[in-house]
Amino acid sequence: MDNNMKKRWISLYVENQVGVLSKISGLFSGKSYNLDSLTVGMTEDPTVSRMTIATVSDDETFEQIKKQLNRMIEVIKVIDFTDIFVRMKEILYVKVFNCTPAAKVEVFQIAETFKAKVIDYGHDSVLVEFVQTATKNDAVVKLMKEEFKNIEVVRGGSVGIESISMMER
Repeated sequence: MDNNMKKRWISLYVENQVGVLSKISGLFSGKSYNLDSLTVGMTEDPTVSRMTIATVSDDETFEQIKKQLNRMIEVIKVIDFTDIFVRMKEILYVKVFNCTPAAKVEVFQIAETFKAKVIDYGHDSVLVEFVQTATKNDAVVKLMKEEFKNIEVVRGGSVGIESISMMER
C-alpha cells in the first residue's frame, strides 16, 4: 500500500428508501473509488438506515469522498470513523468440508481459540461463526486456508459504533 494510502471507515445515516444504496455505491464506482466493504441496516428509526463503509484512500481523496457524500440529499449525517475510538466487528462464516475426525477436532480447537461458535456440523463438515475485527478474521481465513483443503468463506462487512470508553477497534 502506498504511504499516503490508508484504511478509512465512514458511517452514514441515510434515508431508508429504495435506491439509496445504489446511489451511494454509484458515487464510489463513478469516481473509481474502491469499496472494501459496505454494510447497511435499519436503525431504531425505521425511516433511517446506517451504513458502514470501508475504503482505502489518501487524505485528499478521502476528504473528497466525504464532501460528495455530504452533498447527497439522502445522506443525513457522515461520521469519519478513521481516527476515533469505535467498536467495530464483522461476521465471518467458515465451512470446512471433507473433514476427517482429526480435522474436526482441529476445527473445534480453532473455534475455541478464537472464541467462535460451531453453529452446524455433519458427518464430514463443520460450520463455524466468527464475530470479531476484520483483522482477526483475516488471520482466521489465512489459517483455515493453510490447515484445510476444502473450505467455503462468507464475510459480512464491518459494522461500527462510536465507543463510550476509550477502547480501540
